[in-house]
Amino acid sequence: MPEIVVVLGTVLLVVAHRLPSRARRPVAIGAAAVVLLSATALVLAGVRWQFVPVLAGAAILLPVSLPVLLGRPAWRVPWWLALPGWAVCAGLVAAGPVASWAFPVPVFPEPSGRFPVGTLVLEWTDPGRPEPATPDPDDRRTVVVQFWYPAQGSAAGAARSVYLGRTEREARVVSGAAADYLGAPAFLLDGASTARTRSVPGAAVAGGRFPVVLFSPGLGGVRTQNTAWAEELASLGYVVVALDHPYDSAAVVLADGRTVRTRVAATGDDREDERRAAGWTAVRADDLGFVLTQLGRLDRGEIAGPLTGRLDTARAAVTGHSIGGAAALRAARQDSRFAAVIDLDGAPHDPEPRPFRQPVLALTHPVDPADNPTYIPRLTQVLELSTATSYRLTVPGTAHLTFTDAPLYLPPVPALAGSLGRTEGLRITAATSAAFLDATLGGKPGDLAARLSPYGDLTVHHADSEVRSGG
Repeated sequence: MPEIVVVLGTVLLVVAHRLPSRARRPVAIGAAAVVLLSATALVLAGVRWQFVPVLAGAAILLPVSLPVLLGRPAWRVPWWLALPGWAVCAGLVAAGPVASWAFPVPVFPEPSGRFPVGTLVLEWTDPGRPEPATPDPDDRRTVVVQFWYPAQGSAAGAARSVYLGRTEREARVVSGAAADYLGAPAFLLDGASTARTRSVPGAAVAGGRFPVVLFSPGLGGVRTQNTAWAEELASLGYVVVALDHPYDSAAVVLADGRTVRTRVAATGDDREDERRAAGWTAVRADDLGFVLTQLGRLDRGEIAGPLTGRLDTARAAVTGHSIGGAAALRAARQDSRFAAVIDLDGAPHDPEPRPFRQPVLALTHPVDPADNPTYIPRLTQVLELSTATSYRLTVPGTAHLTFTDAPLYLPPVPALAGSLGRTEGLRITAATSAAFLDATLGGKPGDLAARLSPYGDLTVHHADSEVRSGG
């Protein structure tokens, strides 16, 4: 609220200079008081960077308005100096709302399912697997996993989860690392670091046994990057388990306080980059298989936790975004315990693709063959290796990041976040994922193609044929 008030007060201070003489002074005094009080409140609460230009504009206007406030004649300034001065002030005042619109604090959509959503973070180390990113032979592979699960009714006013971490400090570390990975100033993602989601940390788990959905984020991505999607699925009766992959995710804050930063980097050489991507994908696929094993142990009570007896690991899907989707495809090929796959706009990076049995839902943005001639052919090759019916759905108006939370807090630029607005892409991603999971894990048979085709251009890959339908 102080942010809106300081903008309105500053605008009113500008307008006061053009009012009739009788109204000019009282309006200016009122506007100045509003600006000073709201600016003080902003400073005390912590000013978001978007509103620094507004405060700068106010700092210029207040001294200029001093004669009007004191009831004295206004300073005489040549028009050629006054005009650009007023233009600068107007630009500073306008910059605040524009920047706030372009980089807002994300507001997560309310999940539509019947369950409230709880969340929990655990850290697991695989004693049988060395850490491939370090030379220390005694360093074991460790992953951080976050659960979103169906919960019992939470108390009114229960604290919601911090978006990018367990604590506000972790969220700031992760947002800064993510910005650094993208080559952007850290302050641009400040809004994401202060956001709260719709899930409640440590909420009591609902009764029953629930199918499990494992998720691997994009290259340099973090476990929370698809929180809106995860919360929606959890509200519908799924347990979503997202991984941080140390040395790959932008930043992973471990339980002992250490922060592991990403070491992934492109070289610019297509052949070398593909070799590296295949290696990263293999590590991620092994992480996913390890976590599924741990979930079985957790369900049986071999690992202590509130989800014991609640995880139906016989009904487990493996999913991911971008290279996480490639890892999901590879994990399914390697591990028959996974029953279904969702690939959110990820090109395969498996040097030895072989037949596998799981059905796949692959969501893609509209790909121009001139820009990426290999993506769709490689994806099609893998989908046709499945002995089950699989689906590729190209969603109009999407970009690569549309299938993540990014539209909630990045500028709504079509090339960056698609043209579907802040929440429509999230809704489509969750709705199509839920339809596929209901059919493959939830025991809800029906015409899945008919449920998917309204959302875009659908290609159905049967074991021995291919069918296309437009959306």
